[in-house]
Amino acid sequence: MAESVERLLQRVEELEQELARERSRRIAGDGHCGRTRIQKMSDEVVDSNPYSRLMALKRMGVVSDYEKIRTYAVAIVGVGGVGSVTAEMLTRCGIGKLLLFDYDKVELANMNRLFFQPYQAGMSKVQAAEHTLRSINPDVLFEVHNYNITTVEHFEHFMNRISNGGLEEGQPVDLVLSCVDNFEARMAINTCAPPLVVASNIDEKTLKREGVCAASLPTTMGVVAGILVQNVLKFLLKFGTVSFYLGYNAMQDFFPTMFMKPNPQCDDKNCRKQQEEYKKRAPAQPTQETAPQEEEEVVHEDNEWGIELVSEVSEEELKNSSGPVPTLPEGITVAYTVPKKREDSVSEVTVEDSGESLEDLMARMKKM
Repeated sequence: MAESVERLLQRVEELEQELARERSRRIAGDGHCGRTRIQKMSDEVVDSNPYSRLMALKRMGVVSDYEKIRTYAVAIVGVGGVGSVTAEMLTRCGIGKLLLFDYDKVELANMNRLFFQPYQAGMSKVQAAEHTLRSINPDVLFEVHNYNITTVEHFEHFMNRISNGGLEEGQPVDLVLSCVDNFEARMAINTCAPPLVVASNIDEKTLKREGVCAASLPTTMGVVAGILVQNVLKFLLKFGTVSFYLGYNAMQDFFPTMFMKPNPQCDDKNCRKQQEEYKKRAPAQPTQETAPQEEEEVVHEDNEWGIELVSEVSEEELKNSSGPVPTLPEGITVAYTVPKKREDSVSEVTVEDSGESLEDLMARMKKM
């Protein structure tokens, strides 16, 4: 009986995927897709080239080979507020393959988000996402799975697709993006990366309120998804500096960053095993050496405009305006000194008995 139910569920999933593909084909046939598949990216700067702006990163020297983006497969777990926008950004960037995992359906309450449309209410999020993303960029391959990865019957299949669902079947995906909002799903994705690291060991469940989502504002999900995809591109295309941990405090516009190291006393034996394997592989990996930068001497050469850099304050005036330098230990200097208070040599000027004219008095005051 259980085996029959499992076969029926698999068949339902196959039919749902086939229905989504048929809808995509119909949209393409109606001309809503906008273009056909492009076999090779071009850097030709014309309005009809969807990759001209992206390929310009190569001309500007930001990346060495942008077209390599099409050789990568990325899995996104959770196609909600952040995951859906992340999927759209990677699709527009021309990623090779996207694997989408989610079990929820689109609701009208999701219209505060940036991706889903009202007519998609009632559809599964992964099917609605594939429908939209395929129309944006038909060059990207999509694989969607409408199930909960935390359940026993689906976790094994989830791990199998992560290990074998790469751009070429049998190869692992290049990157897994956790865009979920619950502790159980994050633990299923990576049991050694808890979503909340605090000294008091607070359970994440105590921070969530019923009916409240951290990505309630479309601005929040847009910022978080943008930062996530930016680091994905830097990691895959090897440019810039990848932030291993970057937080976002929307109330103060504060972006804390830090480097998180693995815990050698982790309770998960698989984590400790992977740490040992990584230690063995690390020496064989090439290290990026940075040459020491020498400070260039500033040279002021003559120029055709006759511009010169001169100081408006003489050394004597600067010394007189500075306060006394305190005696400090060797190696310590002060950034500035407090100037002495100026004592006026003349506190009161009277002309009753001086016999001076006003002109003579003004001239004497100027000399003070």
